[in-house]
Amino acid sequence: MPQELMTAVVQDRYGEADVLYLDHIPRPTVADNEVLIRVEAASVDRGAWHLMAGLPYPLRLAGFGLRRPENRVRGLDVSGRVEAVGSSVTRVAVGQEVYGIAVGSFAEYACALETKIAAKPARLSFAQAAAVPVSGLTALQAVRDGRVQAGQSVLVLGASGGVGIYAVQVAKAMGALVTGLCSTSKADTVRSLGADEVLDYRFDDATDGSHRYDVIIDTGGNRRLRDLRRALTRTGRLVIVGGENGGRWLGGIDRQIRALCLSPFVSQKLGSLMASENAEDLEVLTAMIDAGVITPVIDSVHPLADTAVAVARMVDGSGCGKQIIATR
Repeated sequence: MPQELMTAVVQDRYGEADVLYLDHIPRPTVADNEVLIRVEAASVDRGAWHLMAGLPYPLRLAGFGLRRPENRVRGLDVSGRVEAVGSSVTRVAVGQEVYGIAVGSFAEYACALETKIAAKPARLSFAQAAAVPVSGLTALQAVRDGRVQAGQSVLVLGASGGVGIYAVQVAKAMGALVTGLCSTSKADTVRSLGADEVLDYRFDDATDGSHRYDVIIDTGGNRRLRDLRRALTRTGRLVIVGGENGGRWLGGIDRQIRALCLSPFVSQKLGSLMASENAEDLEVLTAMIDAGVITPVIDSVHPLADTAVAVARMVDGSGCGKQIIATR
């Protein structure tokens, strides 16, 4: 019996957005612990870009393909309906609306581990739900790692980015006084998310030491460690999220390594975050969304055929909020 085909965005070599193209490929089949999702929407995140570009190079050595991508289909964030379930799946059922993290969500169908999806928040559309998983999980865990408490002063660097948008909202939900750093054109959006103060990175030096913060969540990826420490209180906590502009080999992780090595010898707690993709934290986000304390921000919605446009817009940073891929 011939295998059913689906439309997907694929790549045969590493590179920028122009390596992506539409193709008809076999629909994936589920393993025992997987769920097949009929994709309604997906979104673009930095992780998907790293896999597309094959950067930094150690990523390729980690099993994603040395000369070309092992998996041709990109995309991590997903929302949609359960089409089929593996024999050991018990948490979700066929027909249920879900969201979470899948393998190859820039397609009509994608497989996800049962442990990486949850019921879609009732108040969100599929497009809104697809904007949440990777960035929302990262932000939630960054705020948690920072041990943010009510009344503390929190600085979010890159407050208008994918992770920053959620970090502002989660920190506010914890009762913190939040300062967001972004560009002028995005200040109103960050302010609408609850930030108590918004600084423009082109004119305001948030790390000049004129104000010290209890917690800094750095999603920007390029500030020197000594500058970040200068903006922390004596016992403040730094959480570095990801790393950009760090070259093809290190990808920015050298800064994180230096922070971890220095932390035991200073009064400040300096660390980095490796986000965990898990259903339990997705359910925490769902509860916050349903309570109205977290709202996704969408910049643009693109058809599947324009996925390369969405990726390019995410990379150039011109938008504010998530780039959504609508498959239907």
